[in-house]
Amino acid sequence: MKRLAALALLAILAFTCFGTAAYAQRMTPEQNARQGSKAAKKQQKMLKKANKKQRKATKKFEKAQRKATRKANRDLQKRRAG
Repeated sequence: MKRLAALALLAILAFTCFGTAAYAQRMTPEQNARQGSKAAKKQQKMLKKANKKQRKATKKFEKAQRKATRKANRDLQKRRAG
């Protein structure tokens, strides 16, 4: 009974290991190209999103800098006048 279970387990492992390898070898050039273009498109989308996030953060930082500069200038004028 143990031998039968071990043999069945071995057969399942062999099928899963070699089954996926055989599938990878059967991929046609068209499928490979499609998969590559899909991955490139996904990469482009992620890059675009990251760039947008970076632009937004830069704008926010610049706005905060302008606000701080205006406040500093106002405080300086008050000190000079007073």
